[in-house]
Amino acid sequence: MSNLPAQPTASQQPSTSPAAIVAAQQLGKRVPTPSGELVILEDINVHIQAGESIAIVGASGSGKSTLLGLLAGLDTPTDGHVELAGQNLTRLDEDGRAHLRAQFVGFVFQAFQLLPSLNALENAMLPLELAGRADAHTRATEVLERVGLGARLDHYPRQLSGGEQQRVAIARAYAASPQVLFADEPTGNLDHATGARIAELLFELNQEHTTTLILVTHDRELASHCDRRIEITAGRVVNSCE
Repeated sequence: MSNLPAQPTASQQPSTSPAAIVAAQQLGKRVPTPSGELVILEDINVHIQAGESIAIVGASGSGKSTLLGLLAGLDTPTDGHVELAGQNLTRLDEDGRAHLRAQFVGFVFQAFQLLPSLNALENAMLPLELAGRADAHTRATEVLERVGLGARLDHYPRQLSGGEQQRVAIARAYAASPQVLFADEPTGNLDHATGARIAELLFELNQEHTTTLILVTHDRELASHCDRRIEITAGRVVNSCE
């Protein structure tokens, strides 16, 4: 992955403004099981500034994806709270969280999450249409061309390779110009070479759009290209470093 963009120089580092775009305070997640309560996350404190790229790393089952879901408002915590773009997610109902995500957030998942009945252009247009954007067709076309799929607009997911499907997913995520992009193992279903190209594209777009990138990965090489890494072990932050 040597072609990934270099990490920012000191003059390019994100703002140190105290107002975080994403923040978690004493966050915890517990679920009941037949053998008793299972603690998935405990006492998580995270502050992420606008424009930062953050890698959440850790072993399988450490709580990485659960933390991502809580930070994005896809799940609700048992303890503590999350603030996203200045809004306390725990004070919003499901519709309120969905509205906030539509305004500020994009997602890229390991399994692509494309709708099989829609072609590449229609998949990329979907969040724009749901937001009532009149320029959905034009904007989605532009972003698909940016990710190298200008000739594949009318192809369906089954007609695309894994790398192409992830490019569609990335185009869909960036089409609405989100302030925060959450990516959960975005290269996990791809071979090493394809994954490297997808990672390179993801970081390029992140720099072009000055998006805050919050990335869950088990790939230490991929994580090393982020501004900061947050390491989770057994549901707790054990290390947070540049």
